Amino acid sequence: MVERTRYMLDEDKIPRAWYNISADLPVPQAPPLHPGTHQPLTPDDLAPLFPMALIMQEVATEREIEIPGPVRAAYAQYRPSPLVRAHRLEKALDTPAHIYYKYEGLSSAGSHKPNTAIAQAFYNKQEGIKRIATETGAGQWGSALAHAGAIFGLEVKVYMVRASYDQKPYRRLMMETYGASVVASPSMETESGRAILAEHPDSPGSLGMAISEAVEDTMKRDDTHYSLGSVLNHVLLHQTVIGEESILQMEMAGEEPDVIIACAGGGSNFGGIAFPWLGRTFRGGRKYQIIAVEPLAAPSLTRGKYMYDYGDTAKLAPVAKMYTLGHDFVPEPIHAGGLRYHGMSPQVSLLKHHGFIEARSVHQVPCFEAGVQFARTEGIIPAPESTHAIRVAVDEALAAKKSGEKKVILFNLSGHGLFDLTSYQRYLSGQLEDYEYPAKEVAEALSHAG
Repeated sequence: MVERTRYMLDEDKIPRAWYNISADLPVPQAPPLHPGTHQPLTPDDLAPLFPMALIMQEVATEREIEIPGPVRAAYAQYRPSPLVRAHRLEKALDTPAHIYYKYEGLSSAGSHKPNTAIAQAFYNKQEGIKRIATETGAGQWGSALAHAGAIFGLEVKVYMVRASYDQKPYRRLMMETYGASVVASPSMETESGRAILAEHPDSPGSLGMAISEAVEDTMKRDDTHYSLGSVLNHVLLHQTVIGEESILQMEMAGEEPDVIIACAGGGSNFGGIAFPWLGRTFRGGRKYQIIAVEPLAAPSLTRGKYMYDYGDTAKLAPVAKMYTLGHDFVPEPIHAGGLRYHGMSPQVSLLKHHGFIEARSVHQVPCFEAGVQFARTEGIIPAPESTHAIRVAVDEALAAKKSGEKKVILFNLSGHGLFDLTSYQRYLSGQLEDYEYPAKEVAEALSHAG
C-alpha cells in the first residue's frame, strides 16, 4: 500500500511576517483610481472603507510586514498547514512526476480564507469598528469572516451571491452559526440590489453585484467597514503565509518545484502560494513555471482585457488596472462560486501581462473528474474551486508521463468540498454541464468597462 508523506512544521515555524511582493516587482503597479473622479486614490479616500493599517499595507513597499501577535496566535489553531506528497495520485496516474499539495482545508472555514479574515477583523477591532459588511461567492470567505468576527467580537453582514445562496445552504448556516447575518444578493436591502432586481428579477447574482451591496451598506453606516476576501494587495499579502510555509516544507522534502499551480478567481490563494516563490526569482533565484487556473465560464486572465475597470457592478468600488471581463458581466452559475468574478487581482494581472506567470482556463466537468480522482486516491474531497488546480496538476503529471520527465509539481489545495456535495452529486449523476465561453456577453460587458 502506498502511503502519503506529510511534511509538517512546528507551530513556532508559523511565519512571523507576511511577504510583500511589491518590494520586488520588476515593473511598477498602476495606481487604483477613485470611482468618481478617476484620480489616483489617496489614503483618505479609502478611510471610510478600511482601517488605516490595511490602507498602509495596500501601498506598502517594504518586503516584510510583521504579523501581529493576536493574529499569529489565531493562526496557530490551524497553521502551519500540511504539505503532502500525493503518492497514491502519482501511482494512479503512473507518472514519474512528484506531486505535492499544500492543504488549506484544516481551518475553521475549511479553506485559506481565514489567513486574511483574521487579520482584517483584528485591524478593524483595533480601530474601534463594530461591524463589517462583505460579499461572498461560494461562502468560504463569508464563513471565514463570520468566524473572525466571532473571535474579535465584531458584527458581520454577508451579501451572498444568489446562485451560491441557493446551491450551498450549509455554507449559509455555517455563517449564521458563527453569528453573521446573511442575505442573498442582489437583495432588496440596498439601492443597487433593488435596481438590479427591478431589471432582472431572476438574477443569479455575481460577486460584482454583491460587492456593490456591501460597499453601499458600509457607506451608509459610521460603525461599519467593508472587508474584501480577494483581489486587493493587502488581502494577497496576508495569504503569503501559505507560500512561506511551503518553501520550508519543500526544503524538508529535499525537492524544489518545477511547476506551481493554484486556482484563481480574484487571486488570493494563487498569490498566497505563488508570490513568495516569485520573490525568490525576482531576487536572482531560479525561475518556476507558475500557472493560474480559472473557469472557462469566467476567464478573465485568458479571455479578458488588461485595462482599468470598476471592481463592482454599481461602480462604487475603486477602479483598478486588471484583467477584466467587464464590471457588469454576470458569469454562468458554475459550482465554483468563488471563481465567478469579472476581474482579477491587479498584482496577479500585472504578472500575467508581463509574462511572469501563465494562465489556463478549464471547464467544470473535467475539473470535477480530476476532483473525484483526487478524492479516491488522496482521501480529501476538494472544493470545486480547488479542482481547477487539481485538473492542471494532473494534466502536467500526464504530460511528464508522456515525455518521461521527472517533474516536481506543487499545487495549492485551497479548501475542502464537504459543503459542496450537491455539486458532486450532479457530477456523479451526469447532470453537471459545461458552459461555453460567452464571447458575445463579454464583448458587450467590455464595451461598458473602464
